[in-house]
Amino acid sequence: MSRDTHPGAQCPHCRSHLALVPLSANGTTGPALPVVLKEEWQPPPVSEVLAVYAGRAVDTATAARGAARVRESLNRARAVAAQRRAAQKTARHRTRTTTPTPKSA
Repeated sequence: MSRDTHPGAQCPHCRSHLALVPLSANGTTGPALPVVLKEEWQPPPVSEVLAVYAGRAVDTATAARGAARVRESLNRARAVAAQRRAAQKTARHRTRTTTPTPKSA
């Protein structure tokens, strides 16, 4: 991994990578609780995302409509993919069977 693309804390002046050293309870450096850096590109933990929905009642009618929409969307995507594959197959078959005939002088 190159120095420029390495994620983590950097010195704003010299751009060298910095290591975070955790402090113990008495303020000295040494073994303490590990520090876990959350990088910018990481998604939030699932528990945080699902916490928003905790305690909500499930509306079965809305859930059924949502599931039906998802199924319909997947079926449309499958049909479009099948049409695309069929068109590609026909195009490949046509190019193999039609070869140019030499013109006679």
